[in-house]
Amino acid sequence: MSATASVRTALFSYVLPPASFLLALVFRVGIVPIEGTGSPALVAIDGLSIVIVLSTVFATLNHAEAIAHRVREPYGTLVLTFAVTTIEVSVIVSMMLHGANNPTLARESVFSTVMIVCTGIVGICLTVGGWRHSRQDIKRQGTSAYLSVLIGLTVLTMVLPNFTLTTGPGTFSPVQLAFVSLLSVLFYAGFVFAQSYGQKDDFADERPSLHAAAGPRATSGSLARHFLFLFVGLGGIVLLTEQVAAGVEDGLAYLQVAQSDAIVGALLATVILMPEAISAIKAALRNELQRGLNVALGSACATIGMTIPAVAAASLITQHPLTLGLNSGDTVLLLLALTMSVVSFGTGRTTILTGLSHLVIFVAYVMLIVVP
Repeated sequence: MSATASVRTALFSYVLPPASFLLALVFRVGIVPIEGTGSPALVAIDGLSIVIVLSTVFATLNHAEAIAHRVREPYGTLVLTFAVTTIEVSVIVSMMLHGANNPTLARESVFSTVMIVCTGIVGICLTVGGWRHSRQDIKRQGTSAYLSVLIGLTVLTMVLPNFTLTTGPGTFSPVQLAFVSLLSVLFYAGFVFAQSYGQKDDFADERPSLHAAAGPRATSGSLARHFLFLFVGLGGIVLLTEQVAAGVEDGLAYLQVAQSDAIVGALLATVILMPEAISAIKAALRNELQRGLNVALGSACATIGMTIPAVAAASLITQHPLTLGLNSGDTVLLLLALTMSVVSFGTGRTTILTGLSHLVIFVAYVMLIVVP
């Protein structure tokens, strides 16, 4: 990388996060009024917000990767996972309280996250990794641990509500919701402890990284500075994504579009997962597939293990109804994605065909959002 390119990358990484955060604060405190603007002005504001959000995502990714290389695995992956999950919780809770009550938004966002991760991000990782390296090996112990947590949490929070008897289909009673939320937190906390201490070797990629040669340049700057700009950038993404999602939600409601919550949930999940998606795909291209899977599957586990309990707590405190149970079509897609993951990683080796199998399910998921 030339000196000029390095300077541009540094400016990109250190200017955009605070700029997006300040712009979001301007919108939030009403210095620039949004509600009173006409439709063209509102569309322009939403368009600008989208451009800044996407640019800030790439900027914060540089800081996240620098932290990951400093603290090493699995802690680097956990830092990014917790930061991104914090974003999702903040956005979902704020969207739940935006305008009319939308009890299915949290379900759609979490479901979209799981589907995008298990079929979209994982499918792309396996496909590009198989295309470049023919075959890639993974650690079955670590990947199986991710899948066991993901299956347990997913079925417990999004399938079980359809079969309880105390309340209507798709919902938990307050006692059930509190109990399932506590179980999810404890289950995920146990997994994080095992990943960080007891079974750390099961999740580490033992092959030396070709990317390590760029370590000093990629991780220039103090660790505290990278953490600061990471969270400032994530905060800006959260606030601006809320602005964009609220506008999209209002527009879909005005146009009377079916499944508006599903579209908004998929939009939120896509924007929020973008840093992890790019990191995972780049790892697969470097033949570090295990690290890529750690990032991708870790985000899905954290989404359910942390987002559902946080949203449930907000629902219980504010008395806003919360619907978690998936409909029959989404349940079939979810179980198909989880089953495909178990089969794909069972041998400990993946190819391009493995990735294409996941992408087929992802295309079906996207199609059913557009044409339910």
